[in-house]
Amino acid sequence: MPHTNGTNNVNGASKPKPQYEPDFTSNVIKATGPKANPRVAQVVGSLIQHLHDFARDVDLTVDEWMMGVNMINRAGQMSNERRNEGQLLCDVIGLESLVDEITNKQLVGADYEATKTAILGPFFRHDTPPTKNDSSIIKTMPKDGEVTYMHGVIRDAATNEPLKGITVDIWQCSTNGLYEQQDPDQAEFNLRGKLTTDENGYYGLYCLRPVPYPVPYDGPAGELLKLLDRHPYRPAHIHIIAGSDKYTPLTTQIFDKTSKYLADDSVFAVKDDLVVDFVPVESNEKASLELTYNIKLAKIVE
Repeated sequence: MPHTNGTNNVNGASKPKPQYEPDFTSNVIKATGPKANPRVAQVVGSLIQHLHDFARDVDLTVDEWMMGVNMINRAGQMSNERRNEGQLLCDVIGLESLVDEITNKQLVGADYEATKTAILGPFFRHDTPPTKNDSSIIKTMPKDGEVTYMHGVIRDAATNEPLKGITVDIWQCSTNGLYEQQDPDQAEFNLRGKLTTDENGYYGLYCLRPVPYPVPYDGPAGELLKLLDRHPYRPAHIHIIAGSDKYTPLTTQIFDKTSKYLADDSVFAVKDDLVVDFVPVESNEKASLELTYNIKLAKIVE
């Protein structure tokens, strides 16, 4: 049957919902050939169904559709090795956080659970050089920075055994709210480290207490936030990726419990288990704060 559910409201007056070709969407999905990858066919088929249902539900016009296409195009044009605007666009509509939640469920075992995941974000760099344990990742020290000794032990989520040789990527913005690739006044790889756990599963470094900051407001993601009358701010956080060839890489963020925007993060990434406490410390002449953060990783199932 044609889609006739509901009514449209134009200038305060209701009129019947338009009737659309009833077999159009199914014909598009059926165009998939027999040699298509089954998972691709499943995912794209479902995407087509939902997109077509969405377009019919809101009676999407050509002008509105082109506005969306242009937004996607501009996100791609702005993206490079220093910024992923397409990913940021997904972030502000909560899609990356939702996909993260779905993926995280795969790290739950019969009687154990790995550390909670969180989104990657648009400012990760693959080329961060190795960092020695207990060294500082602060290459450009801001005047208002609070140096933090961050350390922890990485363990097997199932056995609780400490894990040697785990790579730990850590990155954060400076106190001006900018990551080093956004800010010409910061040294390259400032506030980025790539550590390896020792035989006791230990990692440690000196970093800054993080600060809240707005996501970039000069592109499609910022434009969408303005259209939706939403603020662009993220709570103070530090990014972490930990993993190895034997353990599923864990991508997460940890959030300062005293930060603003924990309840209304612009990219919906905060989880209670990822909120941490920065504790004053007097016994360390290199830092005024200490953060202990232990991690549990799920072993890759062969």
